[in-house]
Amino acid sequence: MNPNRSSYRFNYLTTSLLAVVTVTVTTVPLFLIGRDVLGEAVIALLYLVPVAWSANRWGQLPGLSAALTAALAFDFLFIPPFFTFAVERLEGWLVLVIFLGVAIWVVERIQTSLTRAREAVFMYEMSAALCGQRTPEAVTYTVARQIQQLYQAMLVNVIYNPEKHGQGVVVSEPNNGIGKGRPDRDLPIVNSWGLVGEIQIWRGLYSELPSEDGRLLQNFALQTARAFERTSQFEAETRLQGTLKSSDASK
Repeated sequence: MNPNRSSYRFNYLTTSLLAVVTVTVTTVPLFLIGRDVLGEAVIALLYLVPVAWSANRWGQLPGLSAALTAALAFDFLFIPPFFTFAVERLEGWLVLVIFLGVAIWVVERIQTSLTRAREAVFMYEMSAALCGQRTPEAVTYTVARQIQQLYQAMLVNVIYNPEKHGQGVVVSEPNNGIGKGRPDRDLPIVNSWGLVGEIQIWRGLYSELPSEDGRLLQNFALQTARAFERTSQFEAETRLQGTLKSSDASK
């Protein structure tokens, strides 16, 4: 079994369990105070707190686990008939369905906001990291590592094959990652020379990838292409300086 897949599965199971525990801890004071004191509407609103916190702290899957747990606890303890998952009145069904729908919507909105914020930070970090690289090997490693960390991808391959412009480079992150079948995303790297490589991404067990035609992945490929051009120019300048020094030394 792929150790990275096992690690991802364990991480998501652990955080989902913590989300369930968070809802359980919230349930205790709600049950002790009682439905008659708080009312169903207040209880439903209070249950959104651990759901939103779990989604913000651990991500979408734990947030959805918290939402489902909260809905089951709400039904079992606070919607008649009590201590059963049956619902005897239409009003109870409406309250339960509305709560679950709102909880899922909250999780999705939080996840979307966090994803956009994380991607913005990532774009800045990637640009800063690539600006300091002086070799194709360093560029390929930086791109592969950054994308793998952002999407928790099972495998990311960055292939640089400039043909006459230099030696080819292939970097995989993680080193022991295994991608089954065709990559889920295959991004061509195109600069002024033409096609010089590609970025292959296999999504993780619980992760999602944006569209290949989306702005974000296209930006990754564009930044990578420009970084390869800069490294080529830097290497050409270094060779020229070395030639000039050798010529001066021979005089």
